[in-house]
Amino acid sequence: MIRLNLVLLLAVLASAMYLVGVQYDSRRLFSELDRAHSEATRLETERERLLVEKRAQATPARVERLAREKLQMRLASPGVTTYVTYSAPAVSEDESVADRPAGSIKRVSR
Repeated sequence: MIRLNLVLLLAVLASAMYLVGVQYDSRRLFSELDRAHSEATRLETERERLLVEKRAQATPARVERLAREKLQMRLASPGVTTYVTYSAPAVSEDESVADRPAGSIKRVSR
């Protein structure tokens, strides 16, 4: 009888130690999960802030100002525009379409 009681006592102690270990792991994992949720919230907030900043950086007025100041670009005007036209030469009866020259390109400045 004493042996049986001793075996049962050891079984109860082993199960109690196992239960303490499982509870410890459960609390540790819960705290890690809470930290992960906090980090996800922080990252989502940062992402939204960066998207707003990106939209602010890409406004047409800012892009135009940077193009003028940093790239020395200017608006296109009819005085500095070069128009390119293409006119295909006529094909004679002796020439096939494959023998025809590629055509001529005329530049017209206005």
